[in-house]
Amino acid sequence: MTLPDWWRQRLKLPLIAAPMFLISGPDLVIAACQAGITGCFPTPNARDTEILDRWLARITTEVTADDAPWAVNLVVHRTNNRLEADLALCERYRVPIIITALGSPQSVIDRVHGWGGIVLADVNSVKFAQRAAAMGVDGLVLVGAGAGGHTGPMAGFSFVPAVREFFDGILVLGGGITTGGGIAAAEALGADLAAMGTRFIATEESLAPEAYREMLVSSTIDDLVLSRGITGVPANWLRPSIEAAGLDLKALEADVVIDFTDPKGDGRRWTQTWSAGHGVGAIKSVESTADLVAALARDYTAAGNSRRRP
Repeated sequence: MTLPDWWRQRLKLPLIAAPMFLISGPDLVIAACQAGITGCFPTPNARDTEILDRWLARITTEVTADDAPWAVNLVVHRTNNRLEADLALCERYRVPIIITALGSPQSVIDRVHGWGGIVLADVNSVKFAQRAAAMGVDGLVLVGAGAGGHTGPMAGFSFVPAVREFFDGILVLGGGITTGGGIAAAEALGADLAAMGTRFIATEESLAPEAYREMLVSSTIDDLVLSRGITGVPANWLRPSIEAAGLDLKALEADVVIDFTDPKGDGRRWTQTWSAGHGVGAIKSVESTADLVAALARDYTAAGNSRRRP
């Protein structure tokens, strides 16, 4: 295990509730940490830096040393015009774990290390993993095939071993993981943690609209469509939400633009549609984060026992 003791010893389950755009907020982060897994949210979910300040203050107060550590997700793509302001607030609150996404982590590594935090880079290919590792990140979040939001082309069963050939830091595997058995499988591959997003969208603490939760409960993998047309990067989307928004995917894919500037309610296509990963069929009901983590923990323990059977 490469996970630092201050992180590993506070976990009841080796899992991160993945940061999800427009879904993860302070309620979900706090509930996840108190249930014994790492909670994380993308800073753009706080619609401005004043709100982000309040969120960070609340999480800092309510997540204690008895809970799992928490993390913040920074979008480091060049179009994110809030990066410097958000990073400054993370520095003020000494966020313990920063997960970068959609760009090079280079600009934040020294700053985060300066306040004692660690940096994990979100990557979806071996090439990007090599680049981030060379920059000196503490860990990598491997986004494998089957992830919602933005996804990668490589199966986790191949991704983790390929990266372990050159990287001995913290490894997190995401992409279609929906059960405690999946978490155990990620560890067996050589990852320190799993990342799970889709199942947490349907929790009571998420920021998802009720209609989104209901769509998740009623959907299966056959309701997903993989497309660059919504955000400019490959992602899995719920087809019913695209149809409800009246969007033409073929037309959108012909004019792909990557733009992560703050939409401020301007009706941008990615504010009108809902994503999900390949494990969407595992969602049978809306439940609390605590109940979901407890069920995952039972499944994880059972998976471990089954591996030890002759």
